[in-house]
Amino acid sequence: MKPTDKIPLIGMTLSRLREVASACGMPAFSAKQMAQWLYEKRVTDIEEMTNLSKKARARLSEEYCVGRFDPKMEARSVDGTVKYLFEGVGGRDIEAVYIPDKERATLCVSSQAGCKMNCSFCMTGKQGFHGNLTSADIINQILSIPESEKLTNIVFMGMGEPMDNLDAVLGAIEVLTESWGFAWSPKRITVSSIGKIKELRTLLDTTKVHIAISVHSPFPQERLSLMPVEKVYPLKDVLALLSNYDFAHQRRLSVEYIMFRGLNDDLRHADALARLLKGLNCRVNLIRFHAIPGVDLKTTSEPAMVAFRDRLNELGITATIRTSRGEDIMAACGMLAGKAQEKN
Repeated sequence: MKPTDKIPLIGMTLSRLREVASACGMPAFSAKQMAQWLYEKRVTDIEEMTNLSKKARARLSEEYCVGRFDPKMEARSVDGTVKYLFEGVGGRDIEAVYIPDKERATLCVSSQAGCKMNCSFCMTGKQGFHGNLTSADIINQILSIPESEKLTNIVFMGMGEPMDNLDAVLGAIEVLTESWGFAWSPKRITVSSIGKIKELRTLLDTTKVHIAISVHSPFPQERLSLMPVEKVYPLKDVLALLSNYDFAHQRRLSVEYIMFRGLNDDLRHADALARLLKGLNCRVNLIRFHAIPGVDLKTTSEPAMVAFRDRLNELGITATIRTSRGEDIMAACGMLAGKAQEKN
């Protein structure tokens, strides 16, 4: 079960751990010791932090806990993909998805329970918004799956809009990338967004993580019909912001494009998308739509996806078709959480 009566230590940055040490009457260097126990040795109980004094551990345990909690359930695909269901916030469970692929082992993490963006094709958006996850909730997804030690990459592409919970996402990224934390290269992390401009600028200015932008149509009115956020954050403004950053060296920019049969999958759309992205160093990920209940959108045929990809490549835009994973375990984001909620 998720701890509720004490403050979790996982997800805390070194500066926050220093504040905890000070409040508990512990020397300043105790913060680094705690960080090592939490993120390198990955303990599950304060009593395992044996280089802290017994008195310090007892004082720490009065108000704090490590904050680790196991998944509530899992669904395993024949292709090796695993969906984990964790207790979330506001009565809504959240998902994390483990995706093994040759030498890579990626975990797709959630940043919110539900989502405010209400994209018409997204199961998570259909469930409404139930609350922001904390940095502890995000880091727990990474630490508490059985494959945790195998992970090579993290993608913030699960439930929720990361830019709508930026402080917690930035805290988790700091834990992942700093030497006192996981000490990962930012190149192992990708953050996906619909393009909240102020928050996206902050992410770009303060981290070196890869960026993925949800596009799904090059035409404003059509994109608006799919993504209400187009009205507040037009794609042209998002791309104008991204054009100010270097995506040729330290970080990569991906354009996410879910394909819907008869809506956005013809060569007219490919040509318009190529014009829109001209001069921007990026790659386009073409994604098969996974049908969700109550949504009258259809999956594009394989030949149409191939033709779309080939046209983009001919026009100088690098494009690939993302391999579909976990279709036998309710692959669409939010499906497992929604199913669990129905049972409850």
